[in-house]
Amino acid sequence: MFDIQEELKKLPNSPGVYIMHDADDAIIYVGKAVNLHNRVRSYFRKIVGRGPQIDKMVEQIARFEYIVTDSELEALVLENNLIKEHSPKYNTMLKDDKTYPYIKVTMGEEYPRILFSREMKKDKSKYFGPYTSATAVKDTIDLMNKLYQLKTCNRKLPRDIGLERPCLNYHIKQCLAPCQGYISKEEYRSRVEQALDFLNGNYKPILKELEQKMQEASEQLAFEDAMRYRDLFNSVKSVAQKQKITDSDGEDKDIIALAKDESDAVVQVFFVRDGKLIGREHFYMMHVAGYDSAQILLDFVKQFYAGTPFIPKELMLQEEIADIEILEKWLSARKGSRVYLRVPKKGSKEKLVELAAQNAHLVLNQDKERIRREEGRTIGAVREIAALLQLENVNRMEAFDISNISGFANVGSMVVYEKGKPKRSDYRKFKIQSVSGPDDYACMKEVLTRRFVHGMEERVELDRKEMDKEFGSFTKFPDLLLMDGGRGQVNIALQVLEELHIDIPVCGMVKDDNHRTRGLYYHNVEIPIDTHSEGFKLITRIQDEAHRFAIEYHRSLRSKAQVKSVLDEIPGIGPARRKALMKHFKSIDEVKQASIEQLCEVPGIPEHIAKQIFDFFHKEMNS
Repeated sequence: MFDIQEELKKLPNSPGVYIMHDADDAIIYVGKAVNLHNRVRSYFRKIVGRGPQIDKMVEQIARFEYIVTDSELEALVLENNLIKEHSPKYNTMLKDDKTYPYIKVTMGEEYPRILFSREMKKDKSKYFGPYTSATAVKDTIDLMNKLYQLKTCNRKLPRDIGLERPCLNYHIKQCLAPCQGYISKEEYRSRVEQALDFLNGNYKPILKELEQKMQEASEQLAFEDAMRYRDLFNSVKSVAQKQKITDSDGEDKDIIALAKDESDAVVQVFFVRDGKLIGREHFYMMHVAGYDSAQILLDFVKQFYAGTPFIPKELMLQEEIADIEILEKWLSARKGSRVYLRVPKKGSKEKLVELAAQNAHLVLNQDKERIRREEGRTIGAVREIAALLQLENVNRMEAFDISNISGFANVGSMVVYEKGKPKRSDYRKFKIQSVSGPDDYACMKEVLTRRFVHGMEERVELDRKEMDKEFGSFTKFPDLLLMDGGRGQVNIALQVLEELHIDIPVCGMVKDDNHRTRGLYYHNVEIPIDTHSEGFKLITRIQDEAHRFAIEYHRSLRSKAQVKSVLDEIPGIGPARRKALMKHFKSIDEVKQASIEQLCEVPGIPEHIAKQIFDFFHKEMNS
């Protein structure tokens, strides 16, 4: 038996981390202390005004443990690691664990490449970022490949020069083929330096060069080239205009502010690199009730900068937080150079913090409005449907549909909605096994039987293992079964459920002559539904989703059948080569139109097989 009062007497006067457990031995709070003896004992004194959240936490403490460290800095690091590992109920938590994209220039290679990266390693490469938009990073890399025509492949140069043909990038003018020796190492390096100049924000040289090339191409009536240079010019100009100068000192800094109400908090961060605002991002903090903004800000800084690979020289904060000195030491150690935490009081820096705070308030307010609207579309819509059918506690709904063409490749679909939102991980596809012709009722009977028999088997298996855990996606039965049709489909479902001794309400989604949802069929009665209501819109979405999912599966089976019937007629093409061809070309038409050289680019397709494929389709076309 853990005696809290006795254990409090044993606490050392040392820095460390304390861990609070509840009666089920779950970790509910992790904290650090300069002096464990004083800090942990303070929780068990009768202190007025420390907040209902902490009082509630203390009531649940069944035992505590602690880890002594050599310094407060070590305690800070350990606290962060334990919070990240255990996600305690009463710690303020950063909601999402994002990784930010970087642009990586592989300067350690003899022929450097420009790559997308999610991590910043200590290698010879140069990194630019982090950026807040992966799409923007990919677009920038694509633009730079068009501008500077650097290699993107993994060929080892100069070792592999001349060993293989140049790839497609050379033919579409996005690579100068150093793999063939078409560009000298010195000229290639010069282009790399220009690319680095571009990434550092110097856009004038490339804009001037593109404008000049556009004029020259126009004068020579090479209008296609002129249009290409014009598009590149506009792309570079667009990138240049997005880089807004925010500070004249050219330093890297993050500007951090938050907005909070009784239950939620949003932290807004502006990322400034080399004096330019490259992006902003907002973060949600959980378990914030009862904590003041300074504590939330402190927890954000600790958790966010424990996980991000890049730490700027300066963090500009909205207000003073505790442990600034120890945080500066920790961040400086992680960065490898001095990091400053500052609270600007006047001037342009204070205005930037105010701007971040305004954005945080805006996100918080918009998010609450969005959540309110979303709840109307989802939970509110489910309540409408439940009220219409006089049901209670409708949470999970499953809908089924059948798809075929004249009985060919009969398939069924099962889509799942929980709290009015699609739960795609629980969607399932069924290839009909017992029905060969166009009999939708027989197909639906097979699908429903397989679904619920499988679920019952999973439940038996679950009973043998752990009763408090879900064993599979079929284990959970729906609160309402939705059938794509009226009386006939509903009766099939009721028959299956009766045979399996399962009690689940079944409702039909009835359509009019124009194939539009008009009402619900329930207990042998068609119930009209307001076509402007959120409940009606949700029913329509579910019905459309079940239909889409079935059609897509049926289409994929038809496509596979067509692929097999055509490619398998070619000598030397088996399953592996067929798969490689379709992965490379995406469609049979592209395979038909490919040259022998293009076919040779497919992994596993030697030249003699490429010639057989080419001859097969071109003889077929000419016959």
